[in-house]
Amino acid sequence: MDKGLHFMFCVITTMLLLRESSQTGTTRNDDAVGKGTDSRGREEGLPTLTVTTILEDPYVMVRSAELEGYCIDLLKALAAMLHFSYKVKVVGDGQYGAISSNGNWTGMIGEILRQEADIAVAPLTVTSAREEVVSFTTPFLQTGIGILLRKDTVSQEMSFFHFLAPFSKETWTGLLFAYVLTCFCLFLVARLSPCEWNEPKNEENHFTFLNSLWFGAGALALQGVTPRPKALSVRVIAAVWWLFTIALLAAYIANFTALLSSGSEQLPIQTFEDLVKQRKLEFGTLDGSSTFYFFKNSKNPIHQMIYEYMDKRRDHVLVKTYQEAVQRVMESNYAFIGESISQDLAAARHCNLIRAPEVIGARGFGIATTQASPWTKKLSIAVLKLRESGDLDHLRNKWWETSCLHKSRDRWSPLQPQALGGLFLTLAIGLALGVIAAVVELSNKSRHAAGHVKKSCCSVFTEEMCTRLRIKENTRQSQETSGRANA
Repeated sequence: MDKGLHFMFCVITTMLLLRESSQTGTTRNDDAVGKGTDSRGREEGLPTLTVTTILEDPYVMVRSAELEGYCIDLLKALAAMLHFSYKVKVVGDGQYGAISSNGNWTGMIGEILRQEADIAVAPLTVTSAREEVVSFTTPFLQTGIGILLRKDTVSQEMSFFHFLAPFSKETWTGLLFAYVLTCFCLFLVARLSPCEWNEPKNEENHFTFLNSLWFGAGALALQGVTPRPKALSVRVIAAVWWLFTIALLAAYIANFTALLSSGSEQLPIQTFEDLVKQRKLEFGTLDGSSTFYFFKNSKNPIHQMIYEYMDKRRDHVLVKTYQEAVQRVMESNYAFIGESISQDLAAARHCNLIRAPEVIGARGFGIATTQASPWTKKLSIAVLKLRESGDLDHLRNKWWETSCLHKSRDRWSPLQPQALGGLFLTLAIGLALGVIAAVVELSNKSRHAAGHVKKSCCSVFTEEMCTRLRIKENTRQSQETSGRANA
């Protein structure tokens, strides 16, 4: 009987040991999820740290009853460098860490203060309030505060004059000035050039100011219009204007095409000020998070308006978890204010989400330890080594991989005058050359005429200028004279 009991005791003990060894290194998803290195690590006498964390994609996630994610991979790398074993437990209240109404800390910070955990490896933001009660390592991720939006809730309606959008107001003003100046130069040079208008008293000049405006407008539409230039000076100005219009139309078409193709990227909500001014979307953040207290403590008037809005509607706009925030953004007219790096992940996983360009409150995620802990400096140095070796960048790329089509994120903007500066300069040089050529042609004619009438070249040139620039009066006088003669 004693031998039988002894045999049964040995069998039961062996089965329990085998079961314990098979479960070593596994993870269970409950109020305390444990994870050890292996039995060999404990036999070697490695120190064991209790690590508290929080379930948040992609930092810590449950996959097949085990934990995985960015923070888990980071923890494995730190354990390999510093030679320690660990067991991971999910924070009991699901909070990051804030001061409650009774003055006690909640979340992962509270568990460290109560010595329920040695370190906290999670997307835990380093703040001054938390730094007063615990110690933080060098941040392993840099982030800020951004705005997460759903694309279709902030799609910008095209204005009635959307066709003017490819160029800025300054560019349109410069284009109008260039058009009027070119037409005036055509009008002026056509009158000065004797090759274009040889007998001002007897011939009619086809390049009136209205005809010059029509000629310039026809070139803008790539249409050939009359009158046809004869003089070299007029042709120089016309050719330069045609070159100008071709390049201008090419720039307009290209920029307008880019505007239409990137219409979904043009968010009317670009900044936090835009968010406050609009009335279509509700906005909020995680209840008790560092983001909430950032706006509470900020002296910026815009930030104060955001805090007052969230505080008055606390029960309606504040969310409990990050997953709830993303779900609410996707299903309702809601904008979530939170960590920009987490919002980048949400935009990578959900293609109908987008983060607004402005990011404020630069901050970092650090590993929290108890104050005066010997692990703080060791972990900081290890984090720096991982950053210098590129391992942190590798983990970022691994867990932030997007399933959406890669599109250009370059923000479209109207074409500024500086981009067309060379084009305007070319036009100015062409206009100057045309005017100079017309003056040279008129000077040559005045020199030849001065020899026949025995006058100075300057006096003949001046008379020609006056005749050509006051042609309407002369035309009327000549018409009246001819009329009297006929009578």
